[in-house]
Amino acid sequence: MSEIEISLGGYQPPSSVHNRAAVVFGDELRARLGDRIDYKLDGNMPESTGILAIDLLDKVESGDLTMCYFASSYLAERVPEVAIFDLPFVVESREKAYAALDGELGTLLKKRFLENTGFRVLAFFDNGFRHFSNGVKPIRTPADCQGLKLRTMNSELHQEVFKKLGFETKFVDVADLVEAAKSGEIDAQENPLTNTYRFGTHHYHRHITLSGHFFGMALFLCHNETFESWPEDVQQAVTEAAAVASKAQREFAGAEDEEVLASLKPEENDVVHLTDDEVAQFRDAVAPILEKHQQKLGADIFALVR
Repeated sequence: MSEIEISLGGYQPPSSVHNRAAVVFGDELRARLGDRIDYKLDGNMPESTGILAIDLLDKVESGDLTMCYFASSYLAERVPEVAIFDLPFVVESREKAYAALDGELGTLLKKRFLENTGFRVLAFFDNGFRHFSNGVKPIRTPADCQGLKLRTMNSELHQEVFKKLGFETKFVDVADLVEAAKSGEIDAQENPLTNTYRFGTHHYHRHITLSGHFFGMALFLCHNETFESWPEDVQQAVTEAAAVASKAQREFAGAEDEEVLASLKPEENDVVHLTDDEVAQFRDAVAPILEKHQQKLGADIFALVR
């Protein structure tokens, strides 16, 4: 029987960049710990167990599950500093975001999670630049957003941003996203290209607008009490394996955008590339929200990612 049991849960298809990184993590763990480790990955628990994706957070924080990856937006109320990744048109460069997360900002966030939650942050995954898709019409300006029902994550800040652009907002768990798009329950959604494509939403949303309005960050989370119960060499192996997995995940994510764009078929999808003037209209529409949150979070946090 293995000395250490580690269970990692996800909510995406096997081909997703997060689940591919989770496989790398397991391989790295076994290379370091051998038979001492029993690593079990269930990369799509909503499909395999019927739970909602958001339930993974409770499972990890309670210790029922050892680890998961999850979009940082869902934890912004508990760790306010992660809201920097929920503000539109703030992060424009993957490289700057990585430098911040691997440096001062990442150190701060890890500390805050240990203080405010039962989670330990093992790594920061690239959750992609987020873009709009919809089944009604091309979106080129905020005026095109008026009256469209947009699926959002369960984030008050996201909903505030999208209402400012003119959308009607509706929270739909990611497990139900594709069916909501297929049935017409929602007109539009916003996600990284990899999710729009890998989940299959693009089959029901002809129009894809490369807005890049958010740069998403996903947290690779561990139940902290469990982590602290492990021998020091196991903790070190987990930390090292997470760092290797994070590097691989970011490489997967960077390549995925181009792969997805090349895979979209013109007869099924129209891809809208915004002009500078059109992007400026979106920026202007949400400027009051940025000003408010810059006062709340502080200019120093903004400076780290710009």
